[in-house]
Amino acid sequence: MPILPEVAASLDEFVQIRHDIHAHPELGFEEERTAEIVAAKLKEYGCEVHRGLATTGVVGTIRRGNSLRAIGLRADMDCLPMQELNRFAHRSTHDGKMHACGHDGHTTMLLGAAKYLAQTRNFDGTVHFIFQPGEEGHGGGRVMVEQGLFEKFPCDAVFAMHNRPGMPVGNMGTRPGPLLAATDRFEINVRGKGTHAAHPHSGNDPFVLAAQIVLALQTIVSRNTDPVDSAVVSVGFMRGGTAFNVIPDEVVIGGTVRSFRPETQDMIERRIGEVARGTAAAFGGEADLAYRRGYPPTINHEEEAYFAADVAAEVCGDANVSRTVPPTLGGEDFSYMLQAVPGAMLWLGNGPGEGGCFLHNARYDFNDSALGYGVSFFVRLAERFLAKPES
Repeated sequence: MPILPEVAASLDEFVQIRHDIHAHPELGFEEERTAEIVAAKLKEYGCEVHRGLATTGVVGTIRRGNSLRAIGLRADMDCLPMQELNRFAHRSTHDGKMHACGHDGHTTMLLGAAKYLAQTRNFDGTVHFIFQPGEEGHGGGRVMVEQGLFEKFPCDAVFAMHNRPGMPVGNMGTRPGPLLAATDRFEINVRGKGTHAAHPHSGNDPFVLAAQIVLALQTIVSRNTDPVDSAVVSVGFMRGGTAFNVIPDEVVIGGTVRSFRPETQDMIERRIGEVARGTAAAFGGEADLAYRRGYPPTINHEEEAYFAADVAAEVCGDANVSRTVPPTLGGEDFSYMLQAVPGAMLWLGNGPGEGGCFLHNARYDFNDSALGYGVSFFVRLAERFLAKPES
């Protein structure tokens, strides 16, 4: 049986915990209720409980034997600022807040692993259960690291899972090297000359300048980036003007950049500024770039990635584990932890989703059928990493 029998026996409890967290979503660094649940459960299971890192972060610890080796297992707790459209009983009770990325499932699976490992203690060393706030754009992982996570709770390796809609339940996947991309944002302020819309010749329309800039930005990936490298430059909004018959002085273009390699990231930032300023100047206007770097790429360490994949094969079966999943241009602040400590992130199959929807969809819901696989994987990962010496 791939799901541990003791885990299977507790699945009803885990489903209730997940549904409760899903119904009461909390935004980044506001996870007070969720952190209380996590801390109370960890204490009930017999873990040491530590609170306060990154405001609402919680770390549970179990120690066994004499080994100095330690493993960190991480889950994120926050929700997204979205209105849920589901109608099931455990839908969000908070308007404008929703667990649309499955962090309720991640938190529950790590609690399940803590319960099992606290009861069995079939390992030699230390397990740190890291419950992180503020993954959705707030950089909670970075804050925990900056506030001394791995100094207070030293780990020889750290691991995390993220659910993956579209991957069948009972399947897992990972890869050494880049798994997720760096996530940057940019704003371009385009300045022309405002005028009456009926007399465009008397001004310099910033919308025309901005439209040319948007088109020119697409050449950065197609003509400045190595074709075997992966990157995205996407415009998300163009903002300006207040009236039908007024050409404004300024327009703002905003968007995101995704990349895997620092050299590519540097080049794209430089080229966006050059393209924006040069294109605007060619049409008689001006443009300024504000570029903000977000999460770094999530880079799995090779040894830890293959180790985690082997453990996943024990739980899911070798045929259901991919060791070469394609990287994705989404982002994750688990990247900060991987910069500090060796480790890896894996995908956990979440099934097709409601109507085939993906993460960050208003009808998304974590698949309860995946809970047992996730808990069992975390358990076996800790037991294998901290295996007792043979007597």
